[in-house]
Amino acid sequence: MIKLLIVDDSALMRRQLTQIFEEAGGFEIRQARNGKEAVEENKSFEPDVVTLDVNMPEMDGITALSHIMTERPVPVVMVSSLTEQGALATFEALNLGAVDYVAKPGGTISLTIKEVSVELVAKVRAAVHIKIKSKKSPVTGLAQRMREDREKVAAKDNYSTRWKEGKNGLVIIGVSTGGPRTLEEILPLLPANYPYPILVAQHMPAAFTKSFAERLNNSCRLEVLEVATPKAVEPGFIYIAKGGADMVVAMRGGKLTVLPKPEAANFLWHPSVELMGRSVLENCDAADVIAVMLTGMGNDGSDAFTDIKKAGGRTIAEAESSSVVFGMPAELIKKSGASVVLDASKIANQLILWAGK
Repeated sequence: MIKLLIVDDSALMRRQLTQIFEEAGGFEIRQARNGKEAVEENKSFEPDVVTLDVNMPEMDGITALSHIMTERPVPVVMVSSLTEQGALATFEALNLGAVDYVAKPGGTISLTIKEVSVELVAKVRAAVHIKIKSKKSPVTGLAQRMREDREKVAAKDNYSTRWKEGKNGLVIIGVSTGGPRTLEEILPLLPANYPYPILVAQHMPAAFTKSFAERLNNSCRLEVLEVATPKAVEPGFIYIAKGGADMVVAMRGGKLTVLPKPEAANFLWHPSVELMGRSVLENCDAADVIAVMLTGMGNDGSDAFTDIKKAGGRTIAEAESSSVVFGMPAELIKKSGASVVLDASKIANQLILWAGK
């Protein structure tokens, strides 16, 4: 039996969420009306997992999350509105330690929350198995971040001028649960003149990807763009698939071009990693491709990435040690589709090394 704490200031939302999990079965449920109650219930009820709203009176979800992660760390799934403001709050929550999020269809008080019931239950069940570590004190955390920042700058400078002229190549990345934090750990380490364009299919709602691309752009030396219209693929850019759609590559006017397209009905997850990988196989020499499979539930992209490796490409699967959810990388490894298995902290260096060969 999973002990679940549902936190939302709307009595209607609490009732609807409770009904979803009661119908799913296997949950012992308690409710909290605001962040203050959530912090108290986290200590007294000791839930295995928490669903947490963002906008609440007395204490909002972000403040409550910071207390939860400090006092009694537990897996938290944010339940956010499908707005730009909701997206920004969600990314802040992920940085504070939330393991995942579900976007409410229809606004803060969603009358259609059952539309995402399957996703919500799956993410909450998966969250239970995620190991959460206590936050370090602010002083210790700041010192560690300063050391890490110096190391990152050194890594960038060491590799900043070693590229061969006229290199052809493409990096594609598939990621889902836990992806925003993991991408923010890897992509800022790449130097501004990294010679390969990078395509990212991150499972994410349409309202979130623009904010996410802008957030990454502020921390990366490469320019980060959301693919809302066709764009020629060029070095120096990271292309983020637009949520609520899929992203593929095709030749247009003799140039490799990245294209958004409506969600393909025969694929379960979107933006689809599998569809992106298949289009790359059809339009690129696999020997020029580096495919990276990061944290996430399910098996999206594992078949296409395995075929890329078989055709002469190079692939990376994130190690279980750093994966928030080991599903997608594990599937790639199981199919013998991973050239190497690496902790997230080592993936940027591998991308830099392979691009130099």
